[in-house]
Amino acid sequence: MMMIAPTATALLFLQILSATVAWVPQTITRSTATPSSSCDNRKNIVLGCASSSSDASTAASASASTTTMAEIIGNGRIGALLAEAGDCVVLGRDDKIDPTKTGPILIATRNDALEGIVQACPENRKGDLVFLQNGYLDNFLESQDLLKEEMDITQALLFFSVTAKGVAPVDGITEVNPLGLTACTGVHAQALADRLQELGLKCNVVSSPAAYRAQMFEKLIWISTLMLVGTAKECASVGQAQAQYTDLVEQVITELKTAVIQKQEESNNELQFPPEDGSGATTIERLKAYTNVVTDFPCAVKEFEWRNQYFYNLGTCHTHDALLRECASKGLLGFELLPREKLSE
Repeated sequence: MMMIAPTATALLFLQILSATVAWVPQTITRSTATPSSSCDNRKNIVLGCASSSSDASTAASASASTTTMAEIIGNGRIGALLAEAGDCVVLGRDDKIDPTKTGPILIATRNDALEGIVQACPENRKGDLVFLQNGYLDNFLESQDLLKEEMDITQALLFFSVTAKGVAPVDGITEVNPLGLTACTGVHAQALADRLQELGLKCNVVSSPAAYRAQMFEKLIWISTLMLVGTAKECASVGQAQAQYTDLVEQVITELKTAVIQKQEESNNELQFPPEDGSGATTIERLKAYTNVVTDFPCAVKEFEWRNQYFYNLGTCHTHDALLRECASKGLLGFELLPREKLSE
């Protein structure tokens, strides 16, 4: 298909139009045309507004990509990156999900938007939802009746960093995990892995729920430890926190992992952490190696109810809890650290 460069008059009209009408979903498809100034030369994608479901169908059939047509909710750092692979419709968090479509719905928003998105999702599409958020999601997913075995809901652990929208991602490929640490499970896991591969990112599809849960907790331990130690000690980055407070970082990682294992055993939830018998890397080694890859990532304790609160509620993570109180005493938290009994009310 020939691509005609827009004239100056057309560009001016589009600028005026975009300032006066509401944002509408974008269909993003792969193009076989010669790259032009209106295309991303690295991925050669074409942007266009989808006015009907037939537009998206046409875009999907015309695509030369191997990625599965997807809906992406959110156009921030992660959503914009995922859209670069093409073959997608980009939605705002308040846009309606089409009940007549099929395929993955990638939720690339903050955790606080999840409830509204799930509740607004057509019942027949809830099994297509793909959760990409950091943190402990089990309680939320269970409250939304999404953890039913027959639903096989898709979740992902994104071990790569995107420091700002449009900035190239830094993949979580480390010296001890050359295949990367990003993992996903569920009905649309392979579709997500294919999309990330199109972007040059590694992704491991995990079929064992016990193995995935162990990896989920390792990610939770990493973000809850490095962000907390770095904030309490007023470090500029996770790399600085690990380099200057190595013993403390290792102490907190060990404390949190021990607490997780104990809690999951009490709840009869199976975990499958890799053995620490010298045959492979330990949890500490894996997480420290990942820190070295994303060393410049800034420290902040945020989304407390999805991250550190899991460990705070256990009441057995004394070093972790002391660091939270240190942050609170220094005025470094963006929320009030309530007594544990108040949080459970």
